[in-house]
Amino acid sequence: MHRTAPRTRTDVRTLEAIALAATHSAAIASRAWVGRHDKNAADAAATEAMRQVLADAPGRGTVVIGEGEKDEAPMLYNGETVGNGCGPDFDIAVDPLEGTSFCAKNHPGAMATIAFAEPGTLWSPGPGFYMDKVVVPPRARGVVDLADTPERTLANVAHALGKPVHRLRVVVMDKPRHQELIARLLRAGASVHTPAEGDVAGSLEVLLPTGDADLLLGIGGTPEGVMTAAAVRALGGDMLGRLAPQREEEAAAIRAAGMDVDRVYTCDELVGGDALFAATGVTGGSLLSRPRESEGTVLAESMLISNGQVRRIAHTGAHPNRGGIR
Repeated sequence: MHRTAPRTRTDVRTLEAIALAATHSAAIASRAWVGRHDKNAADAAATEAMRQVLADAPGRGTVVIGEGEKDEAPMLYNGETVGNGCGPDFDIAVDPLEGTSFCAKNHPGAMATIAFAEPGTLWSPGPGFYMDKVVVPPRARGVVDLADTPERTLANVAHALGKPVHRLRVVVMDKPRHQELIARLLRAGASVHTPAEGDVAGSLEVLLPTGDADLLLGIGGTPEGVMTAAAVRALGGDMLGRLAPQREEEAAAIRAAGMDVDRVYTCDELVGGDALFAATGVTGGSLLSRPRESEGTVLAESMLISNGQVRRIAHTGAHPNRGGIR
């Protein structure tokens, strides 16, 4: 569902600096919890640091979809408004710390993430916490369908990319719900990468020209899905999503909200206007390096996806909780 968009259009590119400041601050705050085996404390630190930065945002932002409610973790809650009111309205999708377990255990892959979009253009999943999704790069745009079997999806993507199925690399989260899917993909000949979490990172591996994957499949969180859609839209890839409740209580709440669990949403329905995506590395990995100290400052690496471009930005900040952009 979308809220009614105002007539005045917001240029989300004017919000790039605040998006980068938000993810940078969250990454630096959660850095203190790397390897301490307390994922909720890490998430809380990232969330509070991000909330403090967003409070000074030039305009009024509305959190359409936040992270945390499904597992009772700290969160920027749905419907929360942030900003100083002196600027444009905008929508927010956020996961202050994607890969909380990676951060807690000091494994590569944790990062702070956020997406901004024109007001009234981000899809709200209501009480839905999980969604089934497929993400492909620009060259495979228009060839996937969530109704297809995994084998047919592989064949269609392989044909679009001009490579045999056995050369495809597919990202699927390593969850019990995906056991059959992973087995079928392997039997069909594809290589399957199964991270424990982090489907935004997995989607970026598919979308980025330097990425190491061709396709993402499976069920993940709705906040991650909407943020992924912002990156997909900005880079010209393709994505389809469908609510996938994992418990009867979630399914009942979705039905009570008048939403259809069988409806398939296109990328343009998930993000119906211009959008940007930003992320800052926390524990390092193939996408973003981890923050590191040098002569009293902390250097962090961020990624900004906006208007068809991918930019990498190095930040320095002296304060561990409110690192700025220089």
